[in-house]
Amino acid sequence: MLAVKTALHGGVSVAGGLVSALCCGLWLGFLALAHRRIRDLASSPRPAALAPRHATATVLITVALAACGAALLF
Repeated sequence: MLAVKTALHGGVSVAGGLVSALCCGLWLGFLALAHRRIRDLASSPRPAALAPRHATATVLITVALAACGAALLF
């Protein structure tokens, strides 16, 4: 919601709309990864280690969200 609010602050623009839509999509991806990890942690008393591809995806999504946030500010 903050991404959409920031994108619409100075008026409607295509770039702002695309960046805010990208932020929303990235956030949903981050939530899906977090939900999967929480489910894995709760399923057994000794859960498996975090898979490298999931850790990498989480880091990349976090960096992309930060870049989108920075893009919305400028």
